[in-house]
This record gives sequence, C-alpha cells and structure tokens, in this order.
Amino acid sequence: MDIGVLTFVTDEGIGPAELGEALEQRGFSSMFLAEHSHIPVNAKTPYPGGGPIPRKYYRTLDPFVALTAAAVATEKLIVGTGIALIPQRDPIHTAKEVASLDLVSRGRFVFGVGVGWFREEIANHGVDPAVRGRVVDERLDAIIKIWADEKAEFHGEFVNFDPIYSWPKPVQKPYPPLYLGGGPAGFKRIARLNAGWIAMTPTAQVLSRQVEKLRAVADHDVPVINSHLGESTAKELEGYLPLGLEQVLVELPTEPRD
Repeated sequence: MDIGVLTFVTDEGIGPAELGEALEQRGFSSMFLAEHSHIPVNAKTPYPGGGPIPRKYYRTLDPFVALTAAAVATEKLIVGTGIALIPQRDPIHTAKEVASLDLVSRGRFVFGVGVGWFREEIANHGVDPAVRGRVVDERLDAIIKIWADEKAEFHGEFVNFDPIYSWPKPVQKPYPPLYLGGGPAGFKRIARLNAGWIAMTPTAQVLSRQVEKLRAVADHDVPVINSHLGESTAKELEGYLPLGLEQVLVELPTEPRD
C-alpha cells in the first residue's frame, strides 16, 4: 500500500514543483490536488467540514497547471486530481487537459473526479445543481469517447457534438486511471464506468464496511484510494493494510515552504 499526499496548492503556500520534488525525495508515491474554480461570496451551501470555508479554498491553483509543474519536476511521483469537479468542466477541454498531462507526465496521471457539493459554485458554471449527477454521467462518457475514438461524437441531453478530431490521446491505455470521489450514492456510477473509488474516511473500520458495500454493488474488485481524515500516525495507517487499498492519502496543510 502506497502513501501519498492530498493538499491544496495556493498562491500562499509552497509551489507545486518544489512540493513535488520534496515529496518524491521523501518517498511519497503521489500528490493529489483539490479543485475549486472560485468561491461564491453569498453562498448558502454549508461547508461539509462545518464552520466557515477555509481560506485555501479561495486561493487554490488550477490543478492541471499545478500538476504539470510537479510532473515536470519529478521522475516517479504520481500526480492526480483529488478531485476534478466535472459539472464545472467543459468535456472537450477536459479530455484534452487530461491527455496532455498524461503525455507530459509520461503516464503518471490519475484522474480523480467528482460531482461536487457546492451548489452555488456549480450554478455559476451554468449547470443546475439538481441534475449535476446526470451531467457528470454524460460528460464522463463524452470524455472517454474523445480519448478512444479517432472521430469522436456524442449526442445527449447535456453534451452534444458532431464528429471531432482531438489529440493527443492518453499515454495510458485505454486511458488514465479513473477514480470517482464521493460516498455510497456514487457506487453504481463507479460500477458502470469500471472505475476506482477515492474515499474519504477517518478510520480503516469505517472504510472497511463501505468497501464491502461497493464491491457488492460492482460485483468485482474495485481499486480504492482513501483520503485519511484522522490523525496520520503509523498505527492509524497500518489499519488500512488488510483492505487491499491502492493508496492512502494523508492531508498536507497548505503552508509556505519554510
């Protein structure tokens, strides 16, 4: 089981290239970055962690730009989105960004995606938050077709385009590992896409029950990356070993280099 890092890279913290180098030197396997395009000023959606939205949410860099910097500065470090907010992303642009980063990183990119929780942020991108799950389904299907087909086309309720050419195609085949964030409500989507799951739990005990449910829904073994929310001691992390996880991600605070 590998140990990686989940963090917010902002204009007030250590830069992504230097952070990537430092993580690789210390033996971490990966760096996953969060995404928020903006934070609405007068939002009514409550912050899932309780209380006010942390400052780092307002200032996070675009993850694809930051991960590109980290990929160029490292040799083996896996770079990933944790998570890219698909209701806020144009599928044609996103397909190209993912394939480009997969090429630049020489096949070291993991595409973590999600539906998103911030209703006003989603609405500002022209998407009704009430149907964001259906939007995600269509956009992911369209993105996969762009990666797979020489002449890709898609016709749906929310995504519609006639045949297009789009290169580069991903280095990893058939495409970079796809992991969906969120809870049990997304298990059917994970099973349909034959994807992995980026979980977010405080203990191995909580995750164990959820993994059993996920694998029952999918009817096959599903790769799981867990974002550990609790205290990151060796004892806590060792509890995940029997679960057969791909990785555990520990949270790194957003701080300046020193």
